[in-house]
Amino acid sequence: MAKLKKIEPLVGEDLLKKVKELENLSKEEKAKQCGYYTVTKNGIERVNMMKFLNALIDAEGIQLDSAPSANGRGGRSASYRISVQSNGNLLIGSAYTKQMNLKPGDEFIITLGKKHIRLRQIDSDEREDAELAEAAV
Repeated sequence: MAKLKKIEPLVGEDLLKKVKELENLSKEEKAKQCGYYTVTKNGIERVNMMKFLNALIDAEGIQLDSAPSANGRGGRSASYRISVQSNGNLLIGSAYTKQMNLKPGDEFIITLGKKHIRLRQIDSDEREDAELAEAAV
């Protein structure tokens, strides 16, 4: 195999674009092509798979730990598991609303099942229909 010219590891959008271009290669080859390898004293190339995968996770914007974000504000990452609070409320944190790009004032319909609660976002057409129905009463 031809020896790669050592490049600075790609990050962010550049990394994501390069990985897409290399979709036919193995993950090890993708990591090498994106600069995630070292050369030993004996001239052997070693893939830094963990650094590569962590860079991909960062590039996708996925936060796996509770480290403070770039804006200095901490917060929980989405765990997809919540508990009923002592006052009986269920709190859906901002990690979920950010993933869905929800804005203040967005509305939902709540449907209760035997062992589930379903939230369905109301779109603008449904909101207009509901407002017209209320006005007719």
